[in-house]
Amino acid sequence: MWDHQSLFRVSAQLFADGIFNLLDRNLKPEVFLLGLASARETDEPQAVVVEPATLRYSPTDFAGVKSLAAALEPDGPRDVVYHLHRDDHDRYEKLRWYGLLQQATQQTLTQICQVRAEERVSFCSLPISLYGYLVVVVLQLSRETYEAYYTLPPLSTGSRPTSLVNATVQEFLQDCSRALRESDTDDDRPVLDRDYNEVLRAAGRSFMLRAAAGTHGLYDACNGVAALRHEGDEGIGTMLVARRHHPAIVPVLTLDSPIPLRDHRRVRKLLELSEDRTALVSDATDVFGLGYLVAPDDQAYEPIFTVHFTRHYSWELTHDNQLMMKVVSNTPRLPQGRVDAANFAKAAQRVFPYLDEPTTEYLWELTQSATTQPTGTILVISEGAAQEAARLTRQSFRVAPRLMTPSVLRLVTNIDGAVLIEPNGTCYAIGAILDGLATAKGDSSRGSRYNSALRYVESSQYPCLVVVVSEDGLIDLLPPGVK
Repeated sequence: MWDHQSLFRVSAQLFADGIFNLLDRNLKPEVFLLGLASARETDEPQAVVVEPATLRYSPTDFAGVKSLAAALEPDGPRDVVYHLHRDDHDRYEKLRWYGLLQQATQQTLTQICQVRAEERVSFCSLPISLYGYLVVVVLQLSRETYEAYYTLPPLSTGSRPTSLVNATVQEFLQDCSRALRESDTDDDRPVLDRDYNEVLRAAGRSFMLRAAAGTHGLYDACNGVAALRHEGDEGIGTMLVARRHHPAIVPVLTLDSPIPLRDHRRVRKLLELSEDRTALVSDATDVFGLGYLVAPDDQAYEPIFTVHFTRHYSWELTHDNQLMMKVVSNTPRLPQGRVDAANFAKAAQRVFPYLDEPTTEYLWELTQSATTQPTGTILVISEGAAQEAARLTRQSFRVAPRLMTPSVLRLVTNIDGAVLIEPNGTCYAIGAILDGLATAKGDSSRGSRYNSALRYVESSQYPCLVVVVSEDGLIDLLPPGVK
């Protein structure tokens, strides 16, 4: 198609890895390019090009995309917008055809994945005309992981994102399309150099448009409110987001003059009034007062969006009691729920196959105790806990071996450092500063606690399972992939 198509594809793959690994490493993004020759029949050589050529898909798999796009054309008369300028009308028709090609490509990939039993979900960009080809950027993600997150039902009109992952997909494809369009201004070498977290912030803003019914500014307003303190206290409270006079919201107190949501200080002060079920009520533009959502068994009940201000610089978005997005320091992340018993048992059995059920349950009790530590902590379960405690003598507090209990664990995790225990629950050290060699699996978006634990796990000569509780609320089981 063009000289630097391989370079662009590799750049797009690295770009996708950087973005989606911040959300969930199990999404496993894969990027490839599909080129449809603008002026060639589908049976001509190079009429369809797939980059990379070694991909499991071949050009013949997409030979019917154009005919499928034509078949998607609705029968009968259609609404046509006529523009005064001929070029404008041609542009409208061209974009319409590009949209049909996008749908046809996505349908083709969906059918291929179903026939070949590939657990992948595919997303396609609008085609970009480049050097005689219509170039489509294709992004594929793990279907199991993508569908594991709660999503909103799609709207009948428009393309508002249904989840944070979906919003990130849209933002990624838009960036790729933008880079292709601008390729002729940069030595024909498209550049994807946008900061990964900035892409996620843009995706968060886009997703919040769904909660705000298209009203801009809700995402930044929530960040502004979460950043403020009131008389030294962190902002903790809830805000219901719905249209005014929503039948599912019972008003408790109505302000005579609504407070603009952009007035962060006044909204932050009003947040002190929210308590239990009672929350601020806003339509994403103004705060009208206080109210509460009716019970689910009420005829007027309807799932609505709720913003939970959890701590300084932190807030969460829920819908129908489903956590959809966590925002910490203006950067959105997918919800990382508490480690559940089933996942922990599976991880423990994988690392320590000899554990019996009572011991696994006991370790689970200790893990639950560790996850309640508000300032974060690390619990290291290692077959070599005694040897590691001796090795780390100068950077830990060694203790006389004793069976760790949940109540004692809550006490010893009040200080920095890791707690070292054996799989049978015997503790050998507290406040341990973990070491280890640098690893390519490190994540610069995570704090030192997570990365030091990851380095330790990757370098440890003993089988170990590590529970990392970060101060921002994220909980991880290491090594990666044990969940």
